[in-house]
Amino acid sequence: MSRTEEFQALRPLLFSIAYRILGSVGEAEDAVQETWLRYEATATEPRSVKAYLSTTVTRIAIDVLRSARVRREEYVGAWLPEPLLDDPYDDPERAAELAESVSMAALLLLERLSPLERAVFVLREVFDFGFSEVASAVGRSEAACRQLASRARRHMAAGRPRFEADREEREELASRFFDALREGDVDGLRGLLAADVSMVGDGGGRAPQLARVVAGAQNVARLLGSVFPRMARIEVTFEPHELNGQPGAIFYDRDGRVLHTLALDILDGRVQTIRTVINPDKLGHVGPVADAWAIHREVRASRPGE
Repeated sequence: MSRTEEFQALRPLLFSIAYRILGSVGEAEDAVQETWLRYEATATEPRSVKAYLSTTVTRIAIDVLRSARVRREEYVGAWLPEPLLDDPYDDPERAAELAESVSMAALLLLERLSPLERAVFVLREVFDFGFSEVASAVGRSEAACRQLASRARRHMAAGRPRFEADREEREELASRFFDALREGDVDGLRGLLAADVSMVGDGGGRAPQLARVVAGAQNVARLLGSVFPRMARIEVTFEPHELNGQPGAIFYDRDGRVLHTLALDILDGRVQTIRTVINPDKLGHVGPVADAWAIHREVRASRPGE
């Protein structure tokens, strides 16, 4: 195989590593591209192309994450990962771990780890790299990596997300949720929400966003049941789509441009958390992006009596 063919064969793995470390589709794609440039420029042939490329993309992602942490501390409002439509890496033997590790809930837990802990956890626990490979990738001893992995596992276990085990039941409940949302059925929505459900939005100061987390089934149902009918009047539509391995939907304006995404965490037959991403900087990979502020003004103007 040529270098290009070898790289392309490993690209899904490299992207999946970088995305889990960074929580950003754009930054992960940039890290993968930089990995290719470094591989193309090296004169020597690595003994293991997979090891070399995995090490390179991991180190690039760690550096990017360290610099991104300052930006995230200054982020306006709640920070959520960029929504991922499809994980390009597939391993049937680790399908459950891969799906769980890419969920927004898991990525938010990973945000609590140091960059090194995060990288070690992703390589070891998600992709099952040996400790010798992990040590080489992060530039630490095997003993140090074992300690990093142990700390990371404890942090993740303390808040590890759980999801509906039966995929069919989860998708059926999500379908009922989106039917109720489309109809503006407040009672129907309330019946599908956990009593302590929370709804959080990420606008990053670049789009209209929730001023705070909305909590409680009544409050969330009332908000959803009142807002979407007004959005529908100005021809906002949505299409159900799996996001980060969980049920969700993509919302579009009348011209088919992406307004925002909405992802659901489902457990015990109820929606536990709703996360919306409306920051246009995080939606460009989904499709052409709508003017959220213009939609917001139209929605306000569409209120009865206005």
